[in-house]
Amino acid sequence: MHWIRGRVTRQAHVDVPEGTVEEEFGRNGFFGRYAHLYRTQAPVGWTRIEGELRPRALDVSDLGVGAGDYLGSRVAVLENADVKVHVASLDRAMPYHFRNADGDEVLFVHRGAGTLHTDFGPIGYREGDYLVVPRGTVYRLYPDAPTRLLVVESAAEIALPDKGLLGQTALFDPAVIEVPSPGPAPVPDAPERREWELKVQRQGCLTSVFYPFDPINTVGWKGDLTVWRVNVADIRPVSSDRYHLPPSAHATFVTPAMVIVTFLPRPLENGDPGAMKVPFFHANIDFDEVIFYHRGQFFSREGVGPGMLTFHPQGIHHGPQPGAVEASRDKTATDEVAVMIDTRRPLALTEAAQRVEWKDYWKSWSKS
Repeated sequence: MHWIRGRVTRQAHVDVPEGTVEEEFGRNGFFGRYAHLYRTQAPVGWTRIEGELRPRALDVSDLGVGAGDYLGSRVAVLENADVKVHVASLDRAMPYHFRNADGDEVLFVHRGAGTLHTDFGPIGYREGDYLVVPRGTVYRLYPDAPTRLLVVESAAEIALPDKGLLGQTALFDPAVIEVPSPGPAPVPDAPERREWELKVQRQGCLTSVFYPFDPINTVGWKGDLTVWRVNVADIRPVSSDRYHLPPSAHATFVTPAMVIVTFLPRPLENGDPGAMKVPFFHANIDFDEVIFYHRGQFFSREGVGPGMLTFHPQGIHHGPQPGAVEASRDKTATDEVAVMIDTRRPLALTEAAQRVEWKDYWKSWSKS
């Protein structure tokens, strides 16, 4: 049953009554029950926040840079019992192999190119790639160019979302997914090498296991569980000429505890002058929301650029910053590329994240 009370629009996100702003008050991350609230003032028009609950922005672009070692440079910035979000850098081949026994990993390539060598074989990578590495897979990275990664570590298995009415070839045809074939490492080890180290992560701790041979020695594999790759250039976002679609329409990967969304260049809602072109206000009732900015112009956010990350926790509103709605009226398309991570359990900032926080980010909604 739906009720209508007071001054509202006939269609959500279209022809919002003059002098009001629209807030979506919804459950289960835009999938569940909802109400649209029409307010005379934006719910982010705060003048002061006391306490830890506030929108946050992190300039993570330099975290871990210069460490030289992949795991040494891999810095966690947000975490809960289900998900850890890291940034990592490397400019030379890993001298060891790595296996994560704690969870699946999604490596998003922010910068760089090279090869990921795995139990299933080598697979090249380039900027804009998602590399999905199942829990327990042994791998080693060989960069051809200095590489910067966003790493999402998930205790639950990474899967593709149900495409529903859109069909199984949306948002990308599964045929574009690439998987490795067994083969040698791109750079052979020195012939005099006599020992290989495998670092295994379990419950956040590392154990080194040593072999008298390269632990990646697969000559064949079969099955439906493997490392795989898809590039943002192969993702074709859905759009509507007359209606602003929620972030869930752009879901790329899902687990029971997390959704990873890819925001990509697309036409804006140009077919109806009353249709919203920027995200509506919402309060993240059931999910924490993280956005990593990869490239492009982020017209609904001021002060953020490539390599930065924003964090909007459950329980506090966010939406377009002042002026963004007006500025969007003449825009016909967006060219941003960003990765959004929504988690069911609240995330906590690590100490490393707190050191690079833009402390006044919450003030960026102020009209003064």
